[in-house]
Amino acid sequence: MILRSRIVGVGAHLPARVVSNEELAEKVDTSNEWIIERTGIRQRHIAAEGEKTSDLAIAAARKALAAAGMTGEDLGMIVVATATPDNTFPATSTRVQAALGMTKGFALDVQAVCSGFIFALSVADNFIKSGQVTSALVIGAETFSRILDWEDRTTCVLFGDGAGAVVLKAEQGEGTSADTGILSTHLHSDGRHYDLLHVDGGPSSTQTVGHLRMEGREVFRHAVTNLASVVQEALEANGMKSDDIDWLVPHQANMRILEGTGRKLKMPAERIIVTVDRHANTSAASVPLALAEAVGDGRIKAGDVVLLEAMGGGFTWGAALVRM
Repeated sequence: MILRSRIVGVGAHLPARVVSNEELAEKVDTSNEWIIERTGIRQRHIAAEGEKTSDLAIAAARKALAAAGMTGEDLGMIVVATATPDNTFPATSTRVQAALGMTKGFALDVQAVCSGFIFALSVADNFIKSGQVTSALVIGAETFSRILDWEDRTTCVLFGDGAGAVVLKAEQGEGTSADTGILSTHLHSDGRHYDLLHVDGGPSSTQTVGHLRMEGREVFRHAVTNLASVVQEALEANGMKSDDIDWLVPHQANMRILEGTGRKLKMPAERIIVTVDRHANTSAASVPLALAEAVGDGRIKAGDVVLLEAMGGGFTWGAALVRM
Protein backbone atom coordinates (compact mmCIF):
# COMPACT_ATOMS: atom_id res chain seq x y z
CA MET A 1 0.00 0.00 0.00
CA ILE A 2 1.17 3.54 -0.77
CA LEU A 3 -0.17 7.02 -0.14
CA ARG A 4 -1.91 8.76 -3.04
CA SER A 5 -3.08 12.37 -3.34
CA ARG A 6 -6.75 12.37 -4.29
CA ILE A 7 -8.49 15.46 -5.70
CA VAL A 8 -11.53 15.93 -3.45
CA GLY A 9 -12.58 19.44 -4.44
CA VAL A 10 -12.10 21.92 -7.27
CA GLY A 11 -12.94 25.59 -7.58
CA ALA A 12 -12.43 28.52 -9.93
CA HIS A 13 -12.86 32.27 -10.01
CA LEU A 14 -12.76 34.79 -12.84
CA PRO A 15 -12.84 38.59 -12.57
CA ALA A 16 -16.19 40.15 -13.39
CA ARG A 17 -14.90 42.31 -16.23
CA VAL A 18 -14.96 40.65 -19.66
CA VAL A 19 -12.95 42.24 -22.48
CA SER A 20 -13.91 41.22 -26.01
CA ASN A 21 -11.68 41.22 -29.06
CA GLU A 22 -13.74 44.10 -30.43
CA GLU A 23 -12.96 46.21 -27.37
CA LEU A 24 -9.25 45.47 -27.74
CA ALA A 25 -9.42 46.42 -31.41
CA GLU A 26 -10.44 49.92 -30.34
CA LYS A 27 -7.16 50.31 -28.43
CA VAL A 28 -4.55 48.43 -30.50
CA ASP A 29 -4.01 47.68 -34.18
CA THR A 30 -5.84 44.36 -34.36
CA SER A 31 -9.25 42.87 -35.17
CA ASN A 32 -11.59 40.21 -33.90
CA GLU A 33 -10.92 38.11 -37.02
CA TRP A 34 -7.12 38.40 -36.68
CA ILE A 35 -7.17 37.28 -33.04
CA ILE A 36 -9.55 34.36 -33.61
CA GLU A 37 -7.69 33.09 -36.65
CA ARG A 38 -4.32 33.03 -34.88
CA THR A 39 -5.31 32.14 -31.33
CA GLY A 40 -8.94 31.01 -31.08
CA ILE A 41 -9.48 33.63 -28.35
CA ARG A 42 -12.74 35.57 -28.36
CA GLN A 43 -12.65 37.23 -24.94
CA ARG A 44 -10.75 37.34 -21.64
CA HIS A 45 -11.42 38.35 -18.04
CA ILE A 46 -9.43 41.28 -16.65
CA ALA A 47 -8.98 42.05 -12.95
CA ALA A 48 -10.49 45.29 -11.71
CA GLU A 49 -8.36 48.11 -10.35
CA GLY A 50 -7.23 47.05 -6.89
CA GLU A 51 -8.18 43.41 -7.47
CA LYS A 52 -5.08 41.38 -6.62
CA THR A 53 -3.88 37.89 -7.45
CA SER A 54 -4.57 36.88 -3.84
CA ASP A 55 -8.21 38.03 -4.17
CA LEU A 56 -8.72 35.68 -7.10
CA ALA A 57 -6.85 32.88 -5.35
CA ILE A 58 -8.90 33.21 -2.16
CA ALA A 59 -12.20 33.12 -4.08
CA ALA A 60 -11.18 29.98 -6.00
CA ALA A 61 -9.84 28.36 -2.82
CA ARG A 62 -13.09 28.89 -0.92
CA LYS A 63 -15.04 27.20 -3.71
CA ALA A 64 -12.65 24.25 -3.79
CA LEU A 65 -12.81 23.86 -0.01
CA ALA A 66 -16.61 24.03 -0.06
CA ALA A 67 -16.69 21.30 -2.73
CA ALA A 68 -14.43 19.18 -0.52
CA GLY A 69 -16.51 19.84 2.60
CA MET A 70 -13.47 21.32 4.33
CA THR A 71 -12.24 24.57 5.86
CA GLY A 72 -8.85 26.24 6.01
CA GLU A 73 -8.26 24.68 9.45
CA ASP A 74 -8.32 21.23 7.82
CA LEU A 75 -5.34 21.96 5.59
CA GLY A 76 -1.73 20.95 6.13
CA MET A 77 -0.27 23.12 3.37
CA ILE A 78 -1.09 25.66 0.67
CA VAL A 79 0.85 26.03 -2.57
CA VAL A 80 0.09 28.99 -4.83
CA ALA A 81 1.47 28.92 -8.36
CA THR A 82 1.82 32.44 -9.73
CA ALA A 83 4.12 34.62 -11.81
CA THR A 84 2.20 37.74 -10.73
CA PRO A 85 2.35 37.80 -6.92
CA ASP A 86 0.79 40.59 -4.88
CA ASN A 87 4.24 41.71 -3.71
CA THR A 88 7.86 40.68 -4.17
CA PHE A 89 7.45 39.20 -0.67
CA PRO A 90 5.87 37.81 1.47
CA ALA A 91 4.49 34.90 -0.54
CA THR A 92 0.98 35.43 -1.88
CA SER A 93 0.08 32.05 -0.36
CA THR A 94 0.45 33.46 3.15
CA ARG A 95 -2.22 36.06 2.40
CA VAL A 96 -4.46 33.21 1.21
CA GLN A 97 -3.62 31.23 4.35
CA ALA A 98 -4.70 34.08 6.62
CA ALA A 99 -7.91 34.71 4.68
CA LEU A 100 -8.91 31.04 4.96
CA GLY A 101 -8.33 30.97 8.72
CA MET A 102 -5.52 28.42 8.46
CA THR A 103 -3.26 28.82 11.50
CA LYS A 104 -1.26 25.59 11.30
CA GLY A 105 0.84 23.97 8.60
CA PHE A 106 2.60 26.14 6.01
CA ALA A 107 2.14 28.06 2.78
CA LEU A 108 4.50 28.75 -0.11
CA ASP A 109 4.54 30.07 -3.67
CA VAL A 110 5.85 28.27 -6.76
CA GLN A 111 6.95 30.17 -9.88
CA ALA A 112 7.09 28.22 -13.15
CA VAL A 113 4.92 30.62 -15.19
CA CYS A 114 2.33 28.74 -17.28
CA SER A 115 3.55 25.37 -15.96
CA GLY A 116 3.18 26.63 -12.40
CA PHE A 117 0.08 24.68 -11.46
CA ILE A 118 1.61 21.37 -12.60
CA PHE A 119 4.76 22.15 -10.62
CA ALA A 120 2.73 23.16 -7.54
CA LEU A 121 0.59 20.02 -7.81
CA SER A 122 3.77 17.93 -7.91
CA VAL A 123 5.15 19.69 -4.82
CA ALA A 124 1.97 19.06 -2.84
CA ASP A 125 1.70 15.48 -4.10
CA ASN A 126 5.22 14.68 -2.92
CA PHE A 127 4.57 16.14 0.52
CA ILE A 128 1.49 13.92 0.81
CA LYS A 129 3.22 10.81 -0.54
CA SER A 130 6.05 11.29 1.95
CA GLY A 131 3.54 11.46 4.81
CA GLN A 132 4.49 14.99 5.86
CA VAL A 133 0.95 16.31 5.34
CA THR A 134 -2.43 14.66 4.86
CA SER A 135 -4.15 17.47 2.96
CA ALA A 136 -3.17 20.31 0.66
CA LEU A 137 -4.66 23.21 -1.26
CA VAL A 138 -3.07 23.87 -4.66
CA ILE A 139 -3.93 27.11 -6.47
CA GLY A 140 -2.98 28.62 -9.81
CA ALA A 141 -3.72 32.36 -9.82
CA GLU A 142 -2.64 35.17 -12.10
CA THR A 143 -3.22 38.83 -12.94
CA PHE A 144 -1.25 38.82 -16.18
CA SER A 145 -3.00 41.99 -17.29
CA ARG A 146 -0.63 43.82 -14.91
CA ILE A 147 2.49 42.84 -16.89
CA LEU A 148 1.22 43.24 -20.46
CA ASP A 149 2.37 45.92 -22.87
CA TRP A 150 -1.03 47.09 -24.09
CA GLU A 151 0.58 48.61 -27.18
CA ASP A 152 2.02 45.27 -28.31
CA ARG A 153 -0.74 43.57 -30.28
CA THR A 154 1.23 40.31 -30.55
CA THR A 155 1.07 39.71 -26.79
CA CYS A 156 -1.66 41.80 -25.15
CA VAL A 157 -4.44 39.93 -26.97
CA LEU A 158 -3.29 36.55 -25.66
CA PHE A 159 -3.69 36.75 -21.90
CA GLY A 160 -6.31 37.05 -19.19
CA ASP A 161 -6.69 36.88 -15.40
CA GLY A 162 -8.20 34.21 -13.17
CA ALA A 163 -7.64 31.50 -10.56
CA GLY A 164 -8.34 27.82 -10.12
CA ALA A 165 -7.80 25.52 -7.13
CA VAL A 166 -7.87 21.89 -6.07
CA VAL A 167 -7.94 20.27 -2.64
CA LEU A 168 -5.88 17.11 -2.16
CA LYS A 169 -6.29 14.49 0.57
CA ALA A 170 -4.09 11.51 1.37
CA GLU A 171 -5.61 8.11 0.64
CA GLN A 172 -4.19 4.60 0.59
CA GLY A 173 -3.62 3.05 -2.83
CA GLU A 174 -2.30 -0.21 -4.20
CA GLY A 175 0.48 1.47 -6.16
CA THR A 176 -0.99 0.65 -9.57
CA SER A 177 -2.52 2.70 -12.36
CA ALA A 178 -5.94 1.52 -11.15
CA ASP A 179 -5.59 3.69 -8.03
CA THR A 180 -7.63 6.83 -7.54
CA GLY A 181 -5.62 10.05 -7.24
CA ILE A 182 -2.47 11.50 -8.74
CA LEU A 183 -0.73 8.59 -10.45
CA SER A 184 2.43 10.48 -11.44
CA THR A 185 3.85 13.93 -12.18
CA HIS A 186 6.62 14.79 -14.61
CA LEU A 187 8.53 18.09 -14.59
CA HIS A 188 11.12 19.61 -16.93
CA SER A 189 12.91 22.89 -17.57
CA ASP A 190 15.49 24.19 -20.04
CA GLY A 191 17.02 27.55 -19.17
CA ARG A 192 18.74 27.88 -22.53
CA HIS A 193 15.45 29.33 -23.83
CA TYR A 194 15.11 31.89 -21.02
CA ASP A 195 14.87 34.88 -23.37
CA LEU A 196 12.19 33.50 -25.68
CA LEU A 197 9.42 34.17 -23.16
CA HIS A 198 10.20 36.55 -20.32
CA VAL A 199 9.32 39.77 -18.52
CA ASP A 200 11.85 42.55 -19.08
CA GLY A 201 12.02 43.69 -15.48
CA GLY A 202 12.38 42.60 -11.87
CA PRO A 203 13.65 43.75 -8.47
CA SER A 204 17.19 42.42 -9.02
CA SER A 205 17.68 43.76 -12.55
CA THR A 206 15.68 46.88 -13.29
CA GLN A 207 13.78 47.42 -10.02
CA THR A 208 10.63 47.68 -12.14
CA VAL A 209 7.92 45.14 -12.90
CA GLY A 210 8.51 45.18 -16.66
CA HIS A 211 6.38 43.77 -19.49
CA LEU A 212 5.93 40.35 -21.04
CA ARG A 213 8.05 39.70 -24.15
CA MET A 214 7.70 36.67 -26.37
CA GLU A 215 9.14 35.15 -29.54
CA GLY A 216 5.85 33.57 -30.58
CA ARG A 217 7.02 31.32 -33.43
CA GLU A 218 9.82 29.76 -31.39
CA VAL A 219 7.60 29.27 -28.33
CA PHE A 220 4.98 27.54 -30.49
CA ARG A 221 7.56 25.19 -32.01
CA HIS A 222 8.94 24.13 -28.66
CA ALA A 223 5.51 23.89 -27.04
CA VAL A 224 4.02 21.30 -29.39
CA THR A 225 7.14 19.10 -29.22
CA ASN A 226 7.69 19.37 -25.46
CA LEU A 227 4.05 18.88 -24.51
CA ALA A 228 3.64 15.79 -26.68
CA SER A 229 6.88 14.40 -25.23
CA VAL A 230 5.95 14.88 -21.56
CA VAL A 231 2.47 13.46 -22.15
CA GLN A 232 4.03 10.35 -23.66
CA GLU A 233 6.37 10.17 -20.68
CA ALA A 234 3.40 10.20 -18.29
CA LEU A 235 1.60 7.48 -20.23
CA GLU A 236 4.64 5.22 -20.38
CA ALA A 237 5.29 5.65 -16.66
CA ASN A 238 1.84 4.24 -15.96
CA GLY A 239 1.71 1.59 -18.69
CA MET A 240 -1.04 3.46 -20.53
CA LYS A 241 -1.79 4.56 -24.08
CA SER A 242 -3.60 7.67 -25.30
CA ASP A 243 -6.77 5.59 -25.68
CA ASP A 244 -6.75 5.10 -21.90
CA ILE A 245 -7.11 8.84 -21.30
CA ASP A 246 -10.69 10.00 -20.83
CA TRP A 247 -9.81 13.71 -20.85
CA LEU A 248 -6.85 15.88 -21.75
CA VAL A 249 -6.79 19.14 -19.78
CA PRO A 250 -4.04 21.22 -21.41
CA HIS A 251 -2.62 24.62 -20.66
CA GLN A 252 -4.80 27.04 -22.61
CA ALA A 253 -2.10 28.92 -24.53
CA ASN A 254 -3.81 29.16 -27.90
CA MET A 255 -5.98 26.96 -30.08
CA ARG A 256 -3.20 26.13 -32.51
CA ILE A 257 -1.05 24.61 -29.77
CA LEU A 258 -4.01 22.64 -28.42
CA GLU A 259 -4.79 21.29 -31.88
CA GLY A 260 -1.13 20.52 -32.61
CA THR A 261 -0.69 18.62 -29.34
CA GLY A 262 -3.95 16.73 -29.93
CA ARG A 263 -2.80 15.63 -33.39
CA LYS A 264 0.53 14.38 -32.07
CA LEU A 265 -1.28 12.33 -29.43
CA LYS A 266 -4.04 11.23 -31.81
CA MET A 267 -6.54 12.57 -29.26
CA PRO A 268 -10.01 13.35 -30.64
CA ALA A 269 -11.05 16.97 -30.14
CA GLU A 270 -14.10 15.98 -28.10
CA ARG A 271 -11.80 14.61 -25.37
CA ILE A 272 -9.79 17.83 -25.01
CA ILE A 273 -11.05 20.45 -22.56
CA VAL A 274 -10.93 23.89 -24.19
CA THR A 275 -11.51 27.21 -22.44
CA VAL A 276 -8.99 29.40 -24.27
CA ASP A 277 -11.75 30.95 -26.39
CA ARG A 278 -13.35 32.48 -23.27
CA HIS A 279 -10.48 32.75 -20.78
CA ALA A 280 -7.46 33.37 -23.07
CA ASN A 281 -4.10 32.35 -21.61
CA THR A 282 -4.30 32.70 -17.82
CA SER A 283 -0.82 31.22 -17.25
CA ALA A 284 -0.70 29.12 -14.05
CA ALA A 285 -4.47 29.45 -13.63
CA SER A 286 -5.41 27.94 -16.99
CA VAL A 287 -5.21 24.22 -16.16
CA PRO A 288 -7.17 24.38 -12.87
CA LEU A 289 -9.72 26.74 -14.46
CA ALA A 290 -10.31 24.25 -17.28
CA LEU A 291 -10.39 21.33 -14.85
CA ALA A 292 -12.93 23.08 -12.61
CA GLU A 293 -15.17 23.89 -15.57
CA ALA A 294 -15.18 20.30 -16.83
CA VAL A 295 -15.82 18.87 -13.36
CA GLY A 296 -18.54 21.44 -12.74
CA ASP A 297 -20.46 20.71 -15.94
CA GLY A 298 -20.24 16.95 -15.42
CA ARG A 299 -17.90 16.03 -18.26
CA ILE A 300 -15.16 14.84 -15.91
CA LYS A 301 -16.57 12.27 -13.49
CA ALA A 302 -15.28 10.07 -10.68
CA GLY A 303 -13.07 7.32 -12.07
CA ASP A 304 -12.08 9.21 -15.22
CA VAL A 305 -8.41 9.26 -16.20
CA VAL A 306 -7.35 12.88 -16.74
CA LEU A 307 -4.06 14.12 -18.15
CA LEU A 308 -2.98 17.64 -17.20
CA GLU A 309 -0.13 19.32 -19.09
CA ALA A 310 1.43 22.75 -19.51
CA MET A 311 4.45 24.64 -20.78
CA GLY A 312 5.70 28.07 -19.77
CA GLY A 313 8.59 30.50 -19.79
CA GLY A 314 11.96 29.26 -18.67
CA PHE A 315 11.24 27.04 -20.55
CA THR A 316 9.32 24.87 -18.08
CA TRP A 317 6.92 22.06 -18.90
CA GLY A 318 5.20 19.21 -17.13
CA ALA A 319 2.33 16.76 -16.92
CA ALA A 320 0.27 15.01 -14.27
CA LEU A 321 -1.80 11.86 -14.75
CA VAL A 322 -4.78 11.66 -12.42
CA ARG A 323 -7.61 9.22 -11.81
CA MET A 324 -10.49 11.29 -10.44
